[in-house]
Formats: sequence, C-alpha cells, structure tokens
Amino acid sequence: MNHNLFALLQTRFPHDRDRCFLETPENRKLSYRELEHESACFQQVLKDQGIMPGDRVLVQVEKSPRALALYLACLRCGAVHVPLNTAYTPSEVAYFLTDAAPQVLVTRSESVDQLTSATAAAGVTQVLTLDADDTGSLATLADTVTPDHSVTAREPHDLAAILYTSGTTGRPKGAMLTHRNLTSNALVLHRTWGFVPQDVLIHALPIFHAHGLFVATHCVLLNGSRMLFLPRFDAATVIEAFSRATLLMGVPTHYTRLLRHPHLTEARCAGMRLFISGSAPLLPATFYAFEQRTGHRILERYGMTETGMITSNPLVGERVPGTVGFPLPEVEVRLCNRDGHRVTGGMGVLEVRGPNVGRGYWRMPDKTAAELRPDGFFITGDLATLDPSGRVTLVGRTKDLIISGGYNVYPKEVENELDCLSSVAESAVIGLPHPDLGEAVVAIVTLQPDATADEAGLIARLQGKLARFKQPKRVILTPALPRNAMGKIRKNELRARFAETFREP
Repeated sequence: MNHNLFALLQTRFPHDRDRCFLETPENRKLSYRELEHESACFQQVLKDQGIMPGDRVLVQVEKSPRALALYLACLRCGAVHVPLNTAYTPSEVAYFLTDAAPQVLVTRSESVDQLTSATAAAGVTQVLTLDADDTGSLATLADTVTPDHSVTAREPHDLAAILYTSGTTGRPKGAMLTHRNLTSNALVLHRTWGFVPQDVLIHALPIFHAHGLFVATHCVLLNGSRMLFLPRFDAATVIEAFSRATLLMGVPTHYTRLLRHPHLTEARCAGMRLFISGSAPLLPATFYAFEQRTGHRILERYGMTETGMITSNPLVGERVPGTVGFPLPEVEVRLCNRDGHRVTGGMGVLEVRGPNVGRGYWRMPDKTAAELRPDGFFITGDLATLDPSGRVTLVGRTKDLIISGGYNVYPKEVENELDCLSSVAESAVIGLPHPDLGEAVVAIVTLQPDATADEAGLIARLQGKLARFKQPKRVILTPALPRNAMGKIRKNELRARFAETFREP
C-alpha cells in the first residue's frame, strides 16, 4: 500500500475532474483536472533538478494557485515540503537554508539577488522562482515538460513536511511531519466537521502555515469540493463571499475584524454552515458578539505545528466559549506536572499522543527527547484543565510564546535583536492584550548610561531584521527591569503593569 498523502487525496477527487477546485477574486478557476496536471508538471521539474525522495524543497513564495500545486508536487515525488513565512527577511531565510539543507529553493523573483550570498553559503545551487501571478522560472519550466503523473511510494513515517516554529532560545525548530501525521489529521477533521459535497470553503489564510496549508486545504481536497481562494484576509471581501460559500476557517483576529464591519449581519450569513477559529485563543467576548450579530456560534479548535489539530468543540453539541473542546478521535490527552507525573485533577501541562504527533525536531535530537516522551506523548507546554466530560480548557502557557494575529512570536528572538543595538542595555519582550491581534508584541527596554533613544527610533532600527509580525508594536523605555531573588526578570509583573497599553477608549 502506498501511504503517500497524495495517493489518498487523489482517490477523493471528484469523478468529474473538470469540477472546480479553486477560484480567485479575479475569477480565475482551477479544476481538479488542471490541479493534477500542474502538480504532475511541477513534479517533473523537481525531478529534473535532482530531487529524490526525502530531499527538502524550501519554499518562500506568495499565496497562489500554483503554490498549492507545488506543494502537491512535493508530496507526489516524495520530497519534503518546507514552507517559509513570506515575511521572513533574507537574513532570516539564510538560517533555514543552512539548517534544512534543501536540494531546491523556490522563491520570489525579487528575492533571488537578495539571497545570492545565503544560497552560496548553504551550498544550494538549484534556485527556482514562482511569483504571485503564477509566473517565474518554475512555471516556465513546467510549461515545457512532459507531466509525470506517478505517485512515489511512501511509508507512514516518511517525512512529508518540515514546518519551522521559533524556539525559545531564538533558534527556530523544524517540526517534522510525516505522511501518516497529515493523513490521519486530515481524515479526522473532514469527518469531525461534517463536510458534505455541497460545501464551499472561504480560504483567506496563508499557505506557509499549518492552518491554511494543511487544515483548510486538505479538508477541501478530501471533500472533492471547491474553495474561494483569497490572497489575504479582507473583511469586506470575505463578507461578500458568504453568499457563495458555506464555511470559513479563520484566526480570532479575522473574527474581530468582521465584527467591526457594518455589513456583517445575520442575513449575510444565512447560507453559511460553519465558522471555525484556531491558531490563537478566541476571547469569549468575541464568541458572544459574533453569535449576537450573525446567529452563528464559532467552533473553536486547538492544535500545534508539531501535532496538527488536537481538540475541537463539537459540530453537534455545546460549543463552550473559552474552551477548545474535546480530544479528536484517535487522539489522547493527559495532564502532567513539571516532573512528568500525571495530574488527576486541577491544572497541569497538557500532553498529547496519537497518529497526528510528529517525529520531533529536524536535526535537534536533544530538543526532541526533551519534548517527546518515550511513551509517545508530546509535551505541549500549555497549561490546561480537563472537566469530567473530557473538555479541555487552556489556562496559560509554560513558555513565553506570544501569539499575535495567529502567528507565533518567541520573545528571545526579538530580545536578541534589540540587545544588539548600541543604545540598549537590556530588553524584555512580552505579549499584551490587543483588541485586534489578540496579543501584541511589546518590548520593555532599558538604555545604556548616557544613551539617547526613543520608541520610534528603536522600532525603525528593527526594520529588515525581523519579520513584521515579530516587530514590537510598542517599545516602552524604563529605568530598570524588575527581577526576582535569582536575578530573573519578572515578566509577569511587566504584563500586569502594562496590561492596559492597548485598551480601547
């Protein structure tokens, strides 16, 4: 049996391959027949570049129909797809080139010159381009080759993708996801959320992230149905699309922006079947406000890059705001204390086991051993409670992770850049409540003696060094940072002191 995820997806494509898979706001339509053809052409191009099963293909491109075809081509030929956030700067991409050691880099035409030294240093000689309008050298080559419609045989534990997530030490970690991980999660979500042949998904998520690339896209492909493929989230465009769709998958920021739009009404949502939220905590206030405006109760679910989706509020049954629902079928959860002993009541660190849990971290055996227990349970680092029915409520995080607009930001990475500035003595980066982003990145900074600097100047000096979503929304200057008896900065005290920074009047 071929365990390649693409082999499964292909069996679920509609019998009528001319059925629409995707359409864009410009009314460009891509059928399942065209999707198969383009992925087969891209597969041949990758093989012509020397790609073998297990080789990495590093991809930093804008969201486009052909970018999805490239992902499927990687699956088909057994390559490991490594998508990168489009906001990463050339200096950040340089790390991924060295760490992932890809056989091929696919990037935007405008980025080639900026990455020349980084590709040379990493020994990456195969560089192809793919642009937002679906042009570029990859597209040109694909138009000239004979398509390869084969599907390379893969075993369940063979890698399908590596998704990088920032590390608490500032060194990004590559979460290794197998064909079994992605397959099991896709099948469970498709069933749990009750997909039917008539469903049409509004896809307004990025495709360098598990939410948009795996959760949303896999469900549509398994369903053999259609999605409205938007380049980015825009509240007005999404509301207009409600009349032609049945589902929306979004992050909490999307729902707060929809609530601010005057055209969001119950009548506009009459044809919608389901609204799903994930990637960051959904505030109960947002849940209730959305229900009042639209008559729909948002279904919140919870997952991680390393594990795929873990829990979901029920499709049929009570969706409780402030909770993330029940463990998905085939997924086990437990609560443990910091020493790894099981907690039978109260709060503990959530651990998860199942076919969705990845193999660990690329080239980080020590980190893998620290977070993946011998019995297969993965330590999420999230503090949670379990009620008697098994419903999971997240109550905090053991790490300093900030989730801003659905994107993960680790403070140490931002602090490293700030502390390199000559005027900065020390920095502490925290996440503060923000009405739009959920959490905003905020830096509390002390200056060197006799140094002069202001907030705007410090933020400006981070331009080009960090992706925009990592850059502080505020830099607050302070004479000293609070510390405990061991000299550690009291970040909880800082969060409490500046909690009202973004409160709306």
